[in-house]
Amino acid sequence: MPGAALPIDPSVPGAPVTAAILDNLRRIVGDKGLILEEHDKQPFVTEWRGTLVGKAAAIVRPANTAEVSAVVKLCYDNGIAIVPQGGNTGLMGGATPWPTHRGILLSLGRMNHVLNVDPVGYSMTVEAGCILETIQETAAHHDRFFPLSLGSQGSCMIGGNLSTNAGGVQVLRYGNARNLVLGLEVVLPNGEVWDGLRALKKDNTGYDLKNLFMGAEGTLGIITKAVLKLWPAPKDVCTAWLAIRDPQAAIEILSEAYGASDDNVGSCELMSRAGIDMVLRHIPGTQDPLKAETPWYLLLEWSSSRPRLDGSAGMSEKMEQFLADQLEAGRVLDAVIAQTQAQSRNMWRIRESKAEANRAEGPSLSYDVSVAISRIPEFIDKGLKAVLDILPTIRPYPLGHIGDGNLHFSFMGPIGMDRATLAQYSAAITRAVNDLVASMGGSISAEHGIGIEKIDELSHYRSKTELDVMRTIKRALDPKNIMNPGKILRL
Repeated sequence: MPGAALPIDPSVPGAPVTAAILDNLRRIVGDKGLILEEHDKQPFVTEWRGTLVGKAAAIVRPANTAEVSAVVKLCYDNGIAIVPQGGNTGLMGGATPWPTHRGILLSLGRMNHVLNVDPVGYSMTVEAGCILETIQETAAHHDRFFPLSLGSQGSCMIGGNLSTNAGGVQVLRYGNARNLVLGLEVVLPNGEVWDGLRALKKDNTGYDLKNLFMGAEGTLGIITKAVLKLWPAPKDVCTAWLAIRDPQAAIEILSEAYGASDDNVGSCELMSRAGIDMVLRHIPGTQDPLKAETPWYLLLEWSSSRPRLDGSAGMSEKMEQFLADQLEAGRVLDAVIAQTQAQSRNMWRIRESKAEANRAEGPSLSYDVSVAISRIPEFIDKGLKAVLDILPTIRPYPLGHIGDGNLHFSFMGPIGMDRATLAQYSAAITRAVNDLVASMGGSISAEHGIGIEKIDELSHYRSKTELDVMRTIKRALDPKNIMNPGKILRL
């Protein structure tokens, strides 16, 4: 369920896809690259939670950049709108067509090859349809590490990750997707190909175009290839599950963890007891790592690329001493350190299965927001009060990548309340949450993007100057407004 009522379906521009256009598309991508049956289109035009369903005259699945270019050029010449799509795992409807969409949906799933791995230069060149987990595994095979890590990594595609500037659980150490990319190849709205596949860490030749397309959600062009940064593979990893006093204790623990770990904090995830119990109810095979009398928990992971040497203190020993100090300080109430990979995987599965459990639990409202790390406890206190004042029986399930200030401020509907009834409260709750975020100098979208669902919220909270600059860029690159129209901005 979206965090706000959907905006009014816009008049999406674009000419209809005629029989002649379909013949041309078939000549470009072949029969196996074209899906026309309504039943077969449904997985592509339906957002993965099932809350948004759009339309497309055809699903086009090109096999290489040349085919993408030819398809886009055909659409540009004929004024046909295009919705680019990767793994269709987004949460804001950015890859879902509007119901009024008359054009095509362009899926990059067939472009799924790892083209080159340079372990000496710490880079990898991939096509946009590569599954994120495949990239992680390929890097590990070469004793390297690609740090982008998401709950959907078994199905999301790198092109979509980059187009939404994905975040995930490693942001506090490695940064968002923009920080993980050296170069891009992009098909522009007129079909031209920009070849920016340069594996350079320093390139000061004018505007950095790659950053323009990352986070643009396919509204400025289609990412077809990327040169990704790699890091040394972790050799010494320690994962711990902490029962903590409160969110204030969480940010104090994180602050002290940097020094105690020799700056090796990889992840720091805040979870509520209610959220943990929800995952345990709905996700088979998950086990509670630690039952304690507290509503707040932390998943804390430290990692080093240096293997532990005999006689030296590794991550586990450092973590043990750190937790003992935090117990004495009263911030940690109880803790357990994973002793096996299976125990660590169980901890991470609980964290990463939150969205799946949320969908199974029932109708919900969710807000992907960020504030300064030091203000997270204040935001949680004020935000919970504001929402509960509107709907006292709503069930809060806050969750956060607190190391980067990102909080998934989620709520399940009251027990027995259906989706339509909950939606009646959505506008008031959305305004209360987002007004609080704005008053604290935060962002109404930390990592999930804007897509369809937050298009009106963006126009409400961003300045006229910012919106005008965005529209100027959009019109300059996509004068016919065929590239993912009706997403992010209203023109």
